[in-house]
Amino acid sequence: MAELRERAKLARLAAQLNAQSRYAGRVPALVLLTDDVRLPAPATAIRALPRGSLVILRAQDRARREQLVQLCTPICRARFHLLLVADDPELASRCGADGLHLPEARADALLKWRVRRPDWFISYAAHDLRALHHAAACDADAALLSPVFATKSHPGTHGLGPFRLAALLRAATLPVYGLGGIDAQSCLRVRGLPLAGAAAIGALAP
Repeated sequence: MAELRERAKLARLAAQLNAQSRYAGRVPALVLLTDDVRLPAPATAIRALPRGSLVILRAQDRARREQLVQLCTPICRARFHLLLVADDPELASRCGADGLHLPEARADALLKWRVRRPDWFISYAAHDLRALHHAAACDADAALLSPVFATKSHPGTHGLGPFRLAALLRAATLPVYGLGGIDAQSCLRVRGLPLAGAAAIGALAP
């Protein structure tokens, strides 16, 4: 029950961030990323998201990605979530996903797919100002900036923290979600910053 309350609180805080941003109502407030280790069975978590959230399906193995797409697409459609496939544009095209998520290492592919699929919602992983500028220059729909705080996904890595995050957001010209160590408690520390919303893995796991 406590975990359920924490997930609901995070959703409310993400909605508040979105509402106070210049992108209010134009992009989803909450983003869920799947993870082979931390969220290997995401169906329940996707069902629990507020309607109209954003789901990014990730998996190292192609067969696993296809399995996730088959499992999660009907849930996303029923809940009016945007469904993106991470780093697999061919699968995204074949399954009729709403778009694509690209890692920072695939910077060269961002503009290519923006031109090829102007109808897609394309998000991009960013870790610094240069990556944010690249995302904006390529007309990405959003960037996921990380790590905001220390995270289990990258143990030993220092987070940006609220002050550095604020500086990066002031220079950003596209919707930016905070990712990394984001949960109901840490999200309070970025309340008031011009984020489009919050992105999480473990904090949204059932």
